[in-house]
Amino acid sequence: MTIEYKTSWRPASAEAEATHLGQLMRARGIDFEALHAWAFDEPEAYWTHVLSELRIVFAVPPKRILESPNRWLPEAQLNIVQSCFERSQGEVALVRGLADGSLEYWSRDQLKARTLRVAAALRDAGIGPGDAVAIAMPMTAESVVIYLAIVWVGAAVVSIADSFSAEEIRTRLDISKTTLVFTQDHIKRGNKTIPLYPRLVEAGAESVVVLAASDALALAVRDQDQPYTDFLNRSDSVVIEPSIGAIDRVSNILFSSGTTGTPKAIPWTQLTPIKAAADAWAHHDIKVGEVVVWPTNLGWMMGPWLIYASLLNGAAIGVFEGSPLGADFARFVDQAKVSMLGVVPSLVKAWRHGGALDGCNWRSIRRYSSTGEASNPADMAWLMAQAGGAPVLEYCGGTEIGGGYLCGSMVQEQRAGQFSTPVFGCRMYLLDDEGLPSSAGEVALVSPQFGASQRLLNGDHERVYFEGMPRGPSGERLRRHGDYMERMATGFYRAHGRVDDTMNLGGIKVSSAEIERVVNRLDGVVESAAVAVSPRGGGPSELVLVVVVHGRAIESLHPAIVAAIRDQLNPLFKVTRTVVRPSLPRTASNKVMRRVLRAELEA
Repeated sequence: MTIEYKTSWRPASAEAEATHLGQLMRARGIDFEALHAWAFDEPEAYWTHVLSELRIVFAVPPKRILESPNRWLPEAQLNIVQSCFERSQGEVALVRGLADGSLEYWSRDQLKARTLRVAAALRDAGIGPGDAVAIAMPMTAESVVIYLAIVWVGAAVVSIADSFSAEEIRTRLDISKTTLVFTQDHIKRGNKTIPLYPRLVEAGAESVVVLAASDALALAVRDQDQPYTDFLNRSDSVVIEPSIGAIDRVSNILFSSGTTGTPKAIPWTQLTPIKAAADAWAHHDIKVGEVVVWPTNLGWMMGPWLIYASLLNGAAIGVFEGSPLGADFARFVDQAKVSMLGVVPSLVKAWRHGGALDGCNWRSIRRYSSTGEASNPADMAWLMAQAGGAPVLEYCGGTEIGGGYLCGSMVQEQRAGQFSTPVFGCRMYLLDDEGLPSSAGEVALVSPQFGASQRLLNGDHERVYFEGMPRGPSGERLRRHGDYMERMATGFYRAHGRVDDTMNLGGIKVSSAEIERVVNRLDGVVESAAVAVSPRGGGPSELVLVVVVHGRAIESLHPAIVAAIRDQLNPLFKVTRTVVRPSLPRTASNKVMRRVLRAELEA
């Protein structure tokens, strides 16, 4: 029997009025559309209100909100982590789900004490402003502490996903000029033990602090490296003042794929975390005392987003130290009374078809949020039913803007797999092939936008985001984003993937060039094109490799491609199929026409 699930949600009047946006609408005596316009047109008023709501602590307050043309919070001095501890010290700040099914609750003062201990050890190791310290490990309670401590001493976190190959790790360490790396000896995934520290050694990391995934380290470390316990014991001090710096001091270096195959190094300043928390305040309506969970990793922007979105809004971060695919995670969400759960669509698909949620009560969830991939409406409707019809707030943005440009909200109708509104403080256009506003096309963001990147560490920021972009209808400066969106007659938005040569696979942004570089090294492969194909029912993109071969046994090609991408790039990038062609379609300038291939594969 086929079960029909509700695909939409509407807030009750009282529920909408109790939200942050509802209260702001009432205070100003205006409706949603007018409030949305006010937030962009009057940045001084809107962002002053948000900074107060988030309790941002300034050592030196900003002279104003925006100084033309794109200088936000001029002359402000602060340490953004200090604001994470501004709420009542007795409130729960972190809920930790352990492998045995038990929970640990850390208060805000306990989280701060742990952070200061690591910060003191970092200071005694000579780490401070101007240094770059990498975290290459799963999202655990201790990795959250390490993240906060690095920013507390004024250094920049270098975000490296624990799924990357040694080669990809080396690239990121080199670009960021990393001083020190924190990692684990291995990763535990069910009955599997996946080595992690050896990958850092192979990547050539000069100095590594190694945490034990279990009670003790499972392997010996090099002479220049040290166990985490030894690192902590180097300092007796637990009192260390936060390093105060300018608003544009780099707090985090994250990486996003570029079309050339070299990852773009995107610096988050101390402004960017405020953007992340502001989206969470306005759209996700995160409130004091809630528990927020998003299975993610500090190697991707949603890891730092989760930290700031939770703590700056007075909520607790929920961290499950295991795989989110199984029943153990589902029970954690139940027992921890999670009120907001973030997902990627491929994870929802696995839950739906794997039975992991059977027997769990997710009625504590007030809303979900989904990002990283296009959603399958049927899967999201099923997910809504698991929490009594709670809405899914679709959220789309990017590392370079520190959050989203499209999202849902708790004061509007929500529909499965669709976005209801541009993010507060953001204005955007959809541009057709002629560069004119349209109901469907490439996303162009109106600049300036609070929290958006203003430079790249290894690239020409102006060329990547602004060169060749037309002016907006009112002469606005437009910023390239690269997503292809459609605004439907209903007013909702639907995602249609990327217009450039990048794609989202399992919530991870990767360029075609990165994948093709690995495939083209295989014997017998003349050239290849990696294409993200949308399945007929909608949902996450599938990776298809189109290859031209010479003297290669075709039956052995697909497993060789799968193995090469797994070992040299990322095991999370699943190749759905391999298609052999005599040649690849190209433009007159010899560029591969992936759109043509995509259309053929989706036909």
